[in-house]
Amino acid sequence: MKRNSFFPARIAEQIIWLLNFANKLPGYATALGLTTAQADAAVADAQWLVYVMSAWLGAVRSWAQACTDAVTEAQSGTGTAVMVLPVFTAPAFPQDVAPVNPGALDRIFALVQQIKDSGRCSDTIGTDLGIIGAEQTGPDFATLAPNFKARLTATGVFLDWSWGGFAAFLDMIEFQVDRADNKGFVFLANDTTPGYTDTTPRPAQPTKWKYRAIFRLGDQQVGQWSNEVSITVGG
Repeated sequence: MKRNSFFPARIAEQIIWLLNFANKLPGYATALGLTTAQADAAVADAQWLVYVMSAWLGAVRSWAQACTDAVTEAQSGTGTAVMVLPVFTAPAFPQDVAPVNPGALDRIFALVQQIKDSGRCSDTIGTDLGIIGAEQTGPDFATLAPNFKARLTATGVFLDWSWGGFAAFLDMIEFQVDRADNKGFVFLANDTTPGYTDTTPRPAQPTKWKYRAIFRLGDQQVGQWSNEVSITVGG
């Protein structure tokens, strides 16, 4: 059986993994043959990443939305007071968290590989640290089909898709679109990162666009076509 990568794909789950690793690594340092300096450095790397990926990134996203709102206000807002543009203020560092050199996650991965190669890491320790991926069988291509949703955003039609838990066995997703122009479904894009935005200009009149998708492995389509997803654009 193939093992999943031990590091999760989603940021929220990555943060949980990093916190677990930082909290438990010092307790296993002696058993794994790590020096105090090695363990402390890995903990510092993990704690810094948690700050950047949670508090700092969350603040950045909130500020970005405020900037988008400010642009809208600048273009079509009302009022007599001079506008004040939003200013980004980074959140304060939590206790025991400090900046580290770039490449924190690469250093953690290198240490994990060192731990695995040392011959000292039992399955119990590896599982507790979260550095052993779960066993996983491949998808059943007779039934596998993408599942996605479509919604309008300021930049286009956002196609919210995921790997369905089979990222290790797939390379990309192929999207096709029918724009109600008598051409039927035509190729739109191949995407390798969940979440794709169709930035094609919207028509002047309300029009129903339809999307469908299928996974790809190498140069081949695999599995089944998704259900068609419709959304009205334009107007």
